[in-house]
Amino acid sequence: MTHSTEQRPTASEDEFLWLEDIHGDKPLDWVRAENALTEEKLITPGFLDMEAKILEVLDSTDRIPLAAKRGPHYYNFWRDAGHPKGLWRRTNWDSYTTANPEWEVLIDVDALSADEGEEWVWGGALFLRPTPGEDYRRVLVALSPDGGDATRYREYDMGRRSFVDGGFDIPTAKSRISWAGADTLNVATDVGPGTLTSSSYPRTVRRLQRGQALQDAELYFEIPEHHMMALVIHDQTPGFERDLAVDTIDFYSSRTHLRLDGEWVRLDVPEDVNVSLHRSWLICRPRTDWSCDGQDHAAGSLLVIALDDFLAGSRSFTCVFTPDAATSLQSWSWTRDYLLLNLLRDVSSEIRILDPAKGWRADLLDACPPLSAVDAFAVDDEDEETGNDYWLVATGFLTPSTLSRGEIGATHRQVKVAPSFFAEDSFRVEQHFAMSEDGTRVPYFQVAAKNLVLDGGNPTLLSGYGGFEHSMTPAYSGVVGRGWLERHTDTDRRGVYVLANIRGGGEYGPQWHQAALHSNRHRAYEDFAAIARDLVRRGVCAPELLGCTGRSNGGLLVGNMLTSYPELFGAISCGVPLLDMRRYTKLSAGFSWIAEYGDPDKPEEWEYVRTFSPYHLVRPGTAYPETLIWTATSDDRVGPVQARKLAARMKDMGVGNVWFHEALEGGHAGASDNRQAARMHAMTYEFLWQALTRKA
Repeated sequence: MTHSTEQRPTASEDEFLWLEDIHGDKPLDWVRAENALTEEKLITPGFLDMEAKILEVLDSTDRIPLAAKRGPHYYNFWRDAGHPKGLWRRTNWDSYTTANPEWEVLIDVDALSADEGEEWVWGGALFLRPTPGEDYRRVLVALSPDGGDATRYREYDMGRRSFVDGGFDIPTAKSRISWAGADTLNVATDVGPGTLTSSSYPRTVRRLQRGQALQDAELYFEIPEHHMMALVIHDQTPGFERDLAVDTIDFYSSRTHLRLDGEWVRLDVPEDVNVSLHRSWLICRPRTDWSCDGQDHAAGSLLVIALDDFLAGSRSFTCVFTPDAATSLQSWSWTRDYLLLNLLRDVSSEIRILDPAKGWRADLLDACPPLSAVDAFAVDDEDEETGNDYWLVATGFLTPSTLSRGEIGATHRQVKVAPSFFAEDSFRVEQHFAMSEDGTRVPYFQVAAKNLVLDGGNPTLLSGYGGFEHSMTPAYSGVVGRGWLERHTDTDRRGVYVLANIRGGGEYGPQWHQAALHSNRHRAYEDFAAIARDLVRRGVCAPELLGCTGRSNGGLLVGNMLTSYPELFGAISCGVPLLDMRRYTKLSAGFSWIAEYGDPDKPEEWEYVRTFSPYHLVRPGTAYPETLIWTATSDDRVGPVQARKLAARMKDMGVGNVWFHEALEGGHAGASDNRQAARMHAMTYEFLWQALTRKA
């Protein structure tokens, strides 16, 4: 959403403004012409073979069908070759544990799309808690018409296997919804002028009664237009039913309100403290150091207090986790009687089980091999018999994912194992540390053949993200295995895959993230460049054999590699990227990211934002590495126009080795089904392999 007071640059300042008309005839003609050039270059018999191999991974029927427990049923959403848009289905536990569960199909999205003439993309389901003794029956099903963030919510009856005639039906928008009862919803959505923030998200929440028009629904909560988003969450936990309203100011600041005696009461904590409730507990995670009631709480710690005590004025928090230089808290989950903490220690997983009844005593869960990622989370904390059961999902670069289930205090057992898609035994995982420009040690993972020769002659792909406190952790990927690791040159050199853990991410907690915010953004790019140099120093590759790839904020990362460190790379794949940092706040959901990057409309902040705006850093006459810039027309988060504009500007400067491709559907993920995803992955890997191995 653009501001009404927006001052658009003139044509002389930005000669490609016309490409910002996302669905305009002229821009789409340009897109189709560029797509044709790129497809002519890349789509060869070898490309089609690679695409088929990747699609085989994505469509494999042996994948783990991760399931969510509701009552006695286990729900799963599934795509494969026969159901490209997917099936929403359920089964029982005994069946789920078998090699071939018997699934009860609730919604066939392919059939629904055919019946309704709409290319629906599954967006999830919100369950209404049933009355005691009954099974779950009503849900709100979220469906996107194009794979974007905007979705339509429709009420569905699982007993009748059909949408409810005259039921709740919230039109397509970037909505946030929760059930407030069998006949009531808390709806944050677009209800016309004045109901969206400058970030294009809802700024009002209405309490919608069954049969009522949205415009007539009671205004329940609202926030200022310049804040990011409003939502109301209804806690359906028996005995703890309550409404929480969240005023999300920006990505890292919010105000949480509890509904008490018909009024919203703000929970008195700093705006940069993450807040959640679980039964009688209030849980806080500060993003910066916090001194409260004579106690000092470190950024990234986890604090708990009885909610009633907090409301009565107490601030005597119990700190149940304190970070150290190597260890950060990534997530937590409550079973009926315990708290599970998922930690990273030098980017390898560690899980702690905390017992509130024993003074929050912490025990390690012995299920985390080194250089791996393991997550533990509750199965169903309200189930009388299995309330202390937990899921355990483990993965590694060379270890197909496993799903286990355990009960706290007892041994967990393996339930499902993902298939192998490449010869993992031929490769080795190592962790290394590069020294960044300011002396910071930056970790990265390297996956390479066991017989790797360190003479600089290996085609190497460096991937990264470095933003929004998002951690990049080890994960098994048959797509990476087939698309990169198992490929080999004429001299039998295998591809090397490298994952960077640069600042801006969350691998070492909020401080690691905050070290690369705003005017310090360059630290993320210096970290990535340091890893590139370290790979050359160690003899893994030469610059001409090093490619890099990133998507979204990672697209901004590699866009800065392109414009500020072109000498370090032989090829770059830049996906669904931010690139025009002068206008990013005016495009799609960009206004919501000011807390990450800075506000280019403030002259003092534009002075540093411009230093990492690839659209403004590209220069004629520069020797740029071969570059693929790709995006999706239906991406309503970043949008396609920034990718379009940089590709057009580079081509206009006479840069001959830049290529552009735009999927005409698929949203911010770049793909709305496995077929599109396989094409997207194959295009990136084929482009990079061709560009690098010509120099091998």
